Amino acid sequence: MSEHSNAENSLVISYLSLRKFVGIVGITLPFILALGNMFFVGFTIESSISSYYHTAMGDVFVGGLCAIGVFLLSYRGYDWIDSVSGDLACVFAVGVALFPTIADDPALIHGYSAILSKIHYGFAAGLFFILAFFCLYLFRLTDPSEECTPQKNVRNKVYLVCGILILVCIALIALLSLPQLRAVSFYGITPVFWLESIAICAFGLSWLVKGETILADS
Repeated sequence: MSEHSNAENSLVISYLSLRKFVGIVGITLPFILALGNMFFVGFTIESSISSYYHTAMGDVFVGGLCAIGVFLLSYRGYDWIDSVSGDLACVFAVGVALFPTIADDPALIHGYSAILSKIHYGFAAGLFFILAFFCLYLFRLTDPSEECTPQKNVRNKVYLVCGILILVCIALIALLSLPQLRAVSFYGITPVFWLESIAICAFGLSWLVKGETILADS
């Protein structure tokens, strides 16, 4: 086997490993944040994933999102739109990490909290939409030089479901932000946290599939 072939195979393996890493971080991050924070404060779940910025798990929240952002920055696909999408996803992910949402604890709210929170929501919306775009469009593309295999068709269905799940979660989160629903009691359940978790897990699953951890071509 030539050195060129070895280098090419190593590059493919690196890309697959990258996608697997992004998928694993995406799926595990919500649960690491929730379980880790329970270790410090007992059995309680924050109102949203972003709220963990203000907890003992704040560094994990920032580090996890920045790691996802950096790896998305290195994503390359079939065309320029893949690179641009990866770059945008990186900016959005790092923006979510560095511009905190408003804290649930009034003692942590300061003069700039409202402005930072609005910036945070803008980055968060952009991130979720670009992740849905990955699932619904980019991941479902097929290399023109290759035949679409039966496994690829199955993977495309998984990407479609993941993308739809992300969009549904975004819509429900937006619905819950309406003034009429903000005061509604959900009996201790934090729906925004769970909807965000479902969306991020769907994103993570799509990347595990893309990394051929599951449903790989035989």
